[in-house]
Amino acid sequence: MNLDKIQEIKKLDTAFVSESIEALPRQIKQVLKEADRIKIPAAYKKINKVVVSGMGGSNLGARIIEAVFSDQIKVPVIILSDYTVPAMVDKNTLYILSSYSGNTEETLSTYFEVKKRKAKIIAITAHHEKNSLQKLMAKDKIPGYVFKHDHNPSDQPRLGLGYSIFGMISLMSKAGVFKLSKKEVEQVIAKLEQWNKALNTDSKLIKNIAKKIATKLKGKEPVLVGAEFLHGNLHALRNQFSETSKNFASFLILPDLNHFAMEGLAHPVSNKKDFVFLFFDSALYHPRIQKRAHLTKQVVKKNMIQVLDYQLKGLTKLEQSFEVLQLGTWITYYLGLLNEIKPGQVPFVDWFKAQLG
Repeated sequence: MNLDKIQEIKKLDTAFVSESIEALPRQIKQVLKEADRIKIPAAYKKINKVVVSGMGGSNLGARIIEAVFSDQIKVPVIILSDYTVPAMVDKNTLYILSSYSGNTEETLSTYFEVKKRKAKIIAITAHHEKNSLQKLMAKDKIPGYVFKHDHNPSDQPRLGLGYSIFGMISLMSKAGVFKLSKKEVEQVIAKLEQWNKALNTDSKLIKNIAKKIATKLKGKEPVLVGAEFLHGNLHALRNQFSETSKNFASFLILPDLNHFAMEGLAHPVSNKKDFVFLFFDSALYHPRIQKRAHLTKQVVKKNMIQVLDYQLKGLTKLEQSFEVLQLGTWITYYLGLLNEIKPGQVPFVDWFKAQLG
């Protein structure tokens, strides 16, 4: 597979995945344009916790928000990926139903229970004709955000994170959970548009860091390493490796990994040839985290395991979060092509849903 030959890429990318990745800034622009239309009742500001119910790609936005804005959000944010409703959910809970398709059974199954508990329910979903959540929102007058996925031609939730992240930011902001200025969003959009030029399919391998990293990950199991405000990004990127690259990956968080994971690198001995550790380094990390990252790389190398690292360039936590999101998504796309699979298809997920009925 030659990552610089567009015709070879198009043979595998029949679901417009590269177009969806490149459209990330346009997704954010769309949300920014439509945000004023989102109406949340004033009573929804009287909450003491936020629970987001979503599965797979539909909870990635919440994970990134919770990590990036942890120093601003003054109430607990809990991500629920299950059929059951925690006992803490009550009338003081902002309960967000997040389902890109609108038909996620785990998310929909919690609705009547949280309604019975008088939680303050809002929803976010993509517009589809057969969207059960969208119909429920209309029937029960549930406030929220229904977006047309014009800038996600692949129609894959993991590639529509511009919608889910900033859509959820708008919902939380209007519910008084935290604030994000329009200027900050516009700065992120400008950076993404700039970075895209160096990462997209037109950019040659010799200058394209995403293509370079993907070639080094071919035939390996990536272990992603980051800290603090990026732990939501690592979760999202792990999912994208699985679905877009059809390549198993895992992630570890500093400083916690220093208290257990280093002693597990020696065995099985196949770790030496199977693993590649990919560190996302940031000057915004706590100084002790930066030192820990440096020492952790030495430990990994002492175990004869390959280390890759990337120094983030963004000036703020939000910029660096979207830098990881954009770069990581391109890496998983190129690795999928190197694995000679169609990055837009999820055959086992589709089979599994069909068997569940």
